[in-house]
Amino acid sequence: MSQSYKPAGHNSVSPYLIVKDASRTIQFLKQAFGAEELMRLTDDDDDGGILHAEVRIDDSVVMLADSDPTHPVQTVHVHVYVPDVDATYRRALEAGATSVQAPLQKQDPDKRGGVREPGGTTWWIGTRIG
Repeated sequence: MSQSYKPAGHNSVSPYLIVKDASRTIQFLKQAFGAEELMRLTDDDDDGGILHAEVRIDDSVVMLADSDPTHPVQTVHVHVYVPDVDATYRRALEAGATSVQAPLQKQDPDKRGGVREPGGTTWWIGTRIG
């Protein structure tokens, strides 16, 4: 069998987040979404900042790194489907996020809420309910 063009267990498209304090963002993702840390490469010559890290949330891989002068923080929005939007929203707030929108259902079949975590990323959390 030939070697795959991507790492085993990785999806074809992964968000790549440049954040302030990637270690804190990883901890947030673990607490809020049950993320599993897959890898972490740190800068041994500097302050131990994260050059590249990967976490798995359910069936998806999120890549991230600490910002620096040549790679500033990029504010982005990421949507995640979860089994229970209300419970995940509460865990996200407990993990240090601030509310953007409490979970509610509008005109589509998803109940959705949003939080902003200290690294600068806004996470939209949704559950299909009907």
